[in-house]
Amino acid sequence: MTHLQAGLSPETLEKARLELNENPDTLHQDIQEVRDMVITRPDIGFLRTDDAFILRFLRARKFQHFEAFRLLAQYFEYRQQNLDMFKSFKATDPGIKQALKDGFPGGLANLDHYGRKILVLFAANWDQSRYTLVDILRAILLSLEAMIEDPELQVNGFVLIIDWSNFTFKQASKLTPSMLRLAIEGLQDSFPARFGGIHFVNQPWYIHALYTVIRPFLKEKTRKRIFLHGNNLNSLHQLIHPEILPSEFGGMLPPYDMGTWARTLLDHEYDDDSECNADSYNAPAKDIEKDLSPKSMKRSQSVVDPGVLKRMDKNEEDNMQPLLSLD
Repeated sequence: MTHLQAGLSPETLEKARLELNENPDTLHQDIQEVRDMVITRPDIGFLRTDDAFILRFLRARKFQHFEAFRLLAQYFEYRQQNLDMFKSFKATDPGIKQALKDGFPGGLANLDHYGRKILVLFAANWDQSRYTLVDILRAILLSLEAMIEDPELQVNGFVLIIDWSNFTFKQASKLTPSMLRLAIEGLQDSFPARFGGIHFVNQPWYIHALYTVIRPFLKEKTRKRIFLHGNNLNSLHQLIHPEILPSEFGGMLPPYDMGTWARTLLDHEYDDDSECNADSYNAPAKDIEKDLSPKSMKRSQSVVDPGVLKRMDKNEEDNMQPLLSLD
């Protein structure tokens, strides 16, 4: 075992060997092979190429060197294409701070039975008067940056549960294709995290309609890991044990405290609201929502084809079956 694997338990070391093809004898060579590819992309500013940083990309792509390098390149390219998103990229930024305090994201104390971190989002908590959807995405990316420092999570990964209870059609109208693609590119295509499952619960019919819009932009691997449970929490419990879930998800634990993860990131500044008010959330994020301009996102801002919405009946979610396929 090298010093780069020092943070892993024996069980996780074995998992990394079997599932990710991680070999301590060739680890430094694997990292160097990815680092050597940096010169092939002089158009990208690679701000970090140290061993520990590159290793997380190798783990995210099961030690396939070229795929790991492509993810590394996309990580920095995404930041270059969306510079305003990463200005004041810190927990105390007013927009990010408010999003964090409202549980975007939240993190459960217990890992699942695969050792994965469970992230939770309660969509209806979004206060549109205080922060934007871009701020929520920034808060999620910032949180993942902090969490992915843990080598155990680099190997075991994450699970995301999104509760759509009480999420209004008006709120959903802000989920434009460009905004959704910005999130997909930031999370699916440009971040070195392994997502073992994305679970929708209590989703209204219009969220299902939105999912049909973004589905073509999802990788097949991602599609297989999205589960639409509707009101059927039993199907959620088949995949995530109720013993580690809060009561909102039919679990055995008390209701989730939305400020849990925010307090971890903000520490003593959690209760300092001097910078945060309804008129002061950061302007760059608002500007991004007005002009999502990366080349790959130049698409219509309409939420969904009205014809699609007309064809979808409000009772459809009652007939919706959870997608319970695993690869």
